[in-house]
Amino acid sequence: MNEPSYQTGNATAVSKQLVLREDADGIATLTLNRPKQRNALSRALMAALHERLDAVGQDPAIKVVIIAANGPAFCAGHDLKEIRAARSGGDKPDEAFFRALFEQCSQLMLAIQNLRQPVIARVEGMATAAGCQLVASCDLAVAGRSTHFATPGVNIGLFCSTPMVAVSRVIPRKQTMEMLLTGDPITAETALAYGLINRIADDADVAAEAMALARKIADKSPYVLAIGKQAFYEQLEHGVVEAYAYTAEVMTRNMLARDAEEGIGAFVEKRPPVWQGQ
Repeated sequence: MNEPSYQTGNATAVSKQLVLREDADGIATLTLNRPKQRNALSRALMAALHERLDAVGQDPAIKVVIIAANGPAFCAGHDLKEIRAARSGGDKPDEAFFRALFEQCSQLMLAIQNLRQPVIARVEGMATAAGCQLVASCDLAVAGRSTHFATPGVNIGLFCSTPMVAVSRVIPRKQTMEMLLTGDPITAETALAYGLINRIADDADVAAEAMALARKIADKSPYVLAIGKQAFYEQLEHGVVEAYAYTAEVMTRNMLARDAEEGIGAFVEKRPPVWQGQ
């Protein structure tokens, strides 16, 4: 497959092939589709995924997003062949390329966090380096029992500094440092114990488990999901006093929303709520 340029904007036919989209019941599944390259994050693949995220973020019919992958690996991290080409293309490594590469990756991870819909990683196979970062950047994660996770950059002379940002924010420091300093993979069971993922399913049941979780979330008010996700990440950036002041304001605005009125009324009247999304 010839990959497109990594300019963002309207997705080309080829970039749409790099990240497939399937919608069902208010849930958009975005599937990384470079199976022969183990879904390594080339600049083109990152641009394609970012475009897809932008599109679902503007789609009022979508309540939850699942990020999945075709092939034997969820994501093998950055595309080392692409990186090697930038190192050997001239008299010295292309510093501008590397700066742009890691900035693009950082913006992609932030786009997941800033998306109004909750994002679930459906992890099958290995998730390494920036692939592990991708899992950590998602709001929730469901993994197959045989899945492994690693930040192995130290083994090739490239410390996983940007993956460290996401990983260190979801698992404890000592465990993060061991992953970073040894490069050793961890099992799905260990990832669950660390807090990197939420659920483990048998390999044959991962898709069904992720979809069941997505459907349960999609049944909630999309307005409440959006303000709740934003508030969760925002309050983490504040001290406790400031966080309480911020979330008190958020809950006040939430209380004035139509969906809060509907939800409370439905609970009291013992009937299913009919969400308005506002």
